[in-house]
Amino acid sequence: MSACLLMCSVACGSPSLSLDVPDYEIVTKPLSHLQGNPIWVDIVGATTTSEVLKSTFKGRSIGTFVYANKVSMLLPADLREAPGDYSLDVTFANGKQIKKTISIESRVKEEKKFYIPETLGGNTKTSQDKLVQTLADEASTLLNLKTSKTPWWSTSFRYPLEKIKIVDPYGYIRKTGEYNLAHKGTDFDADMGTKVFAMNTGVVRIVRDYRNYGKTVVIDHGQNILTIYMHLSETRVNVGELVKKGHVIALTGSTGYSFGPHLHLTVRINDISIDPIEFLNLFK
Repeated sequence: MSACLLMCSVACGSPSLSLDVPDYEIVTKPLSHLQGNPIWVDIVGATTTSEVLKSTFKGRSIGTFVYANKVSMLLPADLREAPGDYSLDVTFANGKQIKKTISIESRVKEEKKFYIPETLGGNTKTSQDKLVQTLADEASTLLNLKTSKTPWWSTSFRYPLEKIKIVDPYGYIRKTGEYNLAHKGTDFDADMGTKVFAMNTGVVRIVRDYRNYGKTVVIDHGQNILTIYMHLSETRVNVGELVKKGHVIALTGSTGYSFGPHLHLTVRINDISIDPIEFLNLFK
């Protein structure tokens, strides 16, 4: 080939010599992934979500978003997930495909005896049965809630209270009679009537008084992320309302299955409850 033709081939963008096809890499944090913990994924090399054609984790579709100028996604590991290797499959608009193995490790689950308050029937077999059934009924109302396809938020999530003291962590087992009930949230100590803040911008999907959850507010933050605030004494938002991060949404209380004033916080990703503290740690 003459020098002239070679120069023309390069200048005209010959496919064999093109250098503009991005090379992608999938990076996760934290380094280890326990049952019940969220997993943050950065797609290195991508600058817009349109570059990701499809992404699935354990066969379920996972959305992407831009945070801190990176294309990212959040994966939930269920508290009862069998430990082992699971596949994150990402297909890009340029045709490239990446399979990333995500290893889920066992979480140590402590067990504690738990009782039922007299307001809900006391610690009898009948009230235990009723508790389990009504908890299942209440949990079903939180499944498949409408969420925005794109995130309402662009900054980090915050704690729902000004002063943070954890009194009951996520992930331990409450032995209630013959039943083992996993605590799929975090309980924070708070005096009666303490202000509860929206952890980030989102749309209120539920404002409701439950038998066990007590007065409850659920906020949709988009991308299948929900924050759920329970046992409230008073709610200060309405369904469908757009609230900003730090907006006062309620006051703490002791309604429902509760032994004293506190705030129970649940964080859900794709209908899976994950450790709220580990979720917040991802934004540090």
